[in-house]
Amino acid sequence: MFVIELVYKVPLTMIDAHMADHVAFLNEQYAAGTFLVSGRKIPRDGGIILAVGDNRTAIEAVMAQDPFVARGLADVRVIEFRASQRADDIQQRLEKTDPARSVRRRR
Repeated sequence: MFVIELVYKVPLTMIDAHMADHVAFLNEQYAAGTFLVSGRKIPRDGGIILAVGDNRTAIEAVMAQDPFVARGLADVRVIEFRASQRADDIQQRLEKTDPARSVRRRR
């Protein structure tokens, strides 16, 4: 399993100008089964993605395709870890009703 951190290198106006391409990339990776969860960091200076993949090299290759990374708008850091525990009620925790923290489910 991997934690991926994106750190913006440019003003948010430039990030926002490329956001549609980035979201399309995210959607492709969700459909491919690579990405599990993603979202903006707070404060908004980048993003976090939880992913699964065969190895670090494969995830780095995927992330090189992210428009933010490919266009030099963000640096990427890939952290590999072995998930050894999880909450039994993980789905319910992700779906808590606080609108500011709601998680949109991908199907």
